[in-house]
Formats: sequence, C-alpha cells, structure tokens
Amino acid sequence: MVVIVISGPGGVGKGTVVSDLVASDDKLWLSRSWTTRDRRDGEAADAYNFVTEDQFSDHVERGGFIEWVEFLDYRQGSPLPEPPPGCDVLFEIDVVGAGRIKELFPDALLIFIDAPDREEQESRLRSRGDDEERVQQRLKKAAEEKAKASQLPFEVVINDDLAAAVQEVGNLIAAARGSGSG
Repeated sequence: MVVIVISGPGGVGKGTVVSDLVASDDKLWLSRSWTTRDRRDGEAADAYNFVTEDQFSDHVERGGFIEWVEFLDYRQGSPLPEPPPGCDVLFEIDVVGAGRIKELFPDALLIFIDAPDREEQESRLRSRGDDEERVQQRLKKAAEEKAKASQLPFEVVINDDLAAAVQEVGNLIAAARGSGSG
C-alpha cells in the first residue's frame, strides 16, 4: 500500500486535483477528512464529513483520528484509514497533518499543490465565495504553510493547468507505486 498526502493552501485547486485523480484511478482510496467548519456554498456534501464540535471532540477522545489540527477557526482531522484491499490511501490534508503522516509512514509520498502565484490564488478564493476576511486569513495561512512545507520532503506541483497538474501528480503516484514505497 502506498500512502499519498496532497497538501497545499486554500484556493490552489488541490480538491479538484484529488477529485480528478480518484475518479480516474480505482486503486486510490480517499480518506475523507472530518471538519467542524460550515459547508461552503456550492461545496459537495461529501467533500468532508461535516460534524459538530462535540462529535469531533468525541472522536478525538476515542482515538479515532490518525491526525487532527486546529485550522483558522475550526478543527479538521483524518480518521484512521480503512482502505479496501489492494488500494492505496490518499490524504488531502494540511501541511502539519502531512508531517504527522510522514512520521507514521516514512515512505509516504508528500505532494504540495500550489497556485502559479498569489494573485491567482486570491482570485480562486474569491471565485469560490470566500469573503474578504477569509481570503486574507487564507493568504496569510498560505505563507505559513509554504514555509512549513519547505521543511518536509514535498514534491511541488504548480496548478496552472489542471489537466497537466493531475497528470504530474498521477506520474508521481505511479513512480511511488513502482518503487514499492508505502
């Protein structure tokens, strides 16, 4: 089993890259993160397991997360993975969580998705409906995430063309599968 982590700041398109990968590769099993934040307008109902603070806290107390963090004004975490036999596990999580996964699975493939530039990231955040305060929070957080990512062995993929980014990530996963990592 190969363990793959895709991280990146808000608005870089990592969710779209992940969706395209999972749709085209039946050997990828996506670990669905839990979050206490509200669902954004237009966001798929199954993008996360949207839960209350109490539900999240109960799951933490039962040891149900492989990693979890407080992020901006909410919490998010990855439940203990239970992939079907023969599948590789894909986590779409923040950089701190990626570091935790790397500690638990030293051969994990870490991929950092980024926008071509800050202006494009800002535009994408606005187009998905984030308000001005949230856009500024996410841009500030993006700088922190990039700094943290530089301290981990991330492969960096710039999402300036979605099809090319999906192909590049797919190639990285194929290489990890071929090397027997996981």
